Amino acid sequence: MFNFEGKTALITGGTSGIGQAVAEAFAASGATVIAAGLPGTVRPLANLRIAALDVTDAAAVNAILGRVPELHYLVNAAGIIRRDDEFDLDIFERVIDVNLNGAMRVCMAARGKLAQTRGCIVNIASLLSFFGGARVPSYSASKGGIAQLTKSLALAWAADGIRVNAVAPGWIATPLTEALQQDPVRSAQLVSRTALGRWGRVEEIAGPVLFLCSELASFMTGTVMTVDGGYSAA
Repeated sequence: MFNFEGKTALITGGTSGIGQAVAEAFAASGATVIAAGLPGTVRPLANLRIAALDVTDAAAVNAILGRVPELHYLVNAAGIIRRDDEFDLDIFERVIDVNLNGAMRVCMAARGKLAQTRGCIVNIASLLSFFGGARVPSYSASKGGIAQLTKSLALAWAADGIRVNAVAPGWIATPLTEALQQDPVRSAQLVSRTALGRWGRVEEIAGPVLFLCSELASFMTGTVMTVDGGYSAA
């Protein structure tokens, strides 16, 4: 549906889950893709390169951007969750540093190259950008921050021609939600509230991300697009 030939995309968290699906979708649409993250299961493709990246390491972030001659799209999909353990302040800070500070580090490092191409950023938010999470105070806080960071950077960088949007997934079957998927009681609760009556698939998030990067979304910036099968409508 999209043609990104001649364009370059950097996907953080691009080696698993939603990030991997986004990286593979960009590659299938013709883009040159850098899937940056921890070791994962990305399918080998001619135009997709895997790179190790810890988004809490500013030097590593700057180094990977320094090796990219031209950048059109940045997708911040790197994220961690530590259910029940996030009340420990060290773990709380670690989750914030990966999910929120990490996104900001990469955005800042990429700004100059994106301004040159009038490119765009898509951040991966969450339903927990809007709802509280009793077991995940840091994850919820970080994703609330992602929504506000998206809006703030959209305003700050509009003059550079950089569009900044976010996608807020609902309950998607990924490694981060594996424990919930395997919990029959909790899974049934989540599916019963989801209007479409099932867990979402990672490809169903990749499509909206590519849309936001495409010319079809050229008048969209500062938007947090909810893709949740109707969960938040209930």
